[in-house]
Amino acid sequence: MTASQARRVSNLNLANLLTVLRIVLVPPFFLVLVLADGTGWRITALLLFMVAAFTDLADGKVARSRAEVTTFGKIVDPIADKLLTGAALVGLSLNGELTWWATVIILLREVPVTLHRLVLLRADVVVAAEMLGKYKAALQMLAITVYLLPVRLDPLNGILMTAAVAATVVSGMEYLNARRRAALG
Repeated sequence: MTASQARRVSNLNLANLLTVLRIVLVPPFFLVLVLADGTGWRITALLLFMVAAFTDLADGKVARSRAEVTTFGKIVDPIADKLLTGAALVGLSLNGELTWWATVIILLREVPVTLHRLVLLRADVVVAAEMLGKYKAALQMLAITVYLLPVRLDPLNGILMTAAVAATVVSGMEYLNARRRAALG
C-alpha cells in the first residue's frame, strides 16, 4: 500500500470504545440522577457525568492522534454527546432543578442539527464542528456539572446555564447560515 492510499482502520479502537463507554454511562447516570436521593447519590451522578464528559474530550483526540478516525466514530460520537447532555438536562428538569425552557431550547437545537449531520454523512459529507459549537458544548458541560454539584451555587449555575442556552442558540443560527452558504455554493 502506498502512502497516498488510505489505511483501513478497525472500528474496534480506543477512540470508539470511549464513545461507546459514554453511551453505556448514560442510563446509570440518568437513573441515579432522577431516582436516587442524598448527597452520596448526587456525587455518584456527578462522577458518572464527569467520566462520560471526559470520554467526549478524549475520544476525538485519541482518534486523531492515532489516525483512527472512523465512520462509526463520526456517526456515533455526536449521538453519544446528545444522549449525555440530553439525559442530564431532562433529569435536572424532571427533578425541578432546571427550568424546562432551557432544556427545550437546547434540545430543539441539538436534535435537528445532529439528525441533519447524520443525513449529510450518508452522502459522505462530514460537517465539522465550528469553534462556536465547541465552545457551546463546553459551556453546556460546565453548566450541567455545576447543576450536578451537591450544593447550589446560585447565581453561578443560572448564569452558566443562560450562557449555555445563548451559545446553543447562536451556534444553531451559525450552523444554519453555514449550511445555507454551502447550499448556495
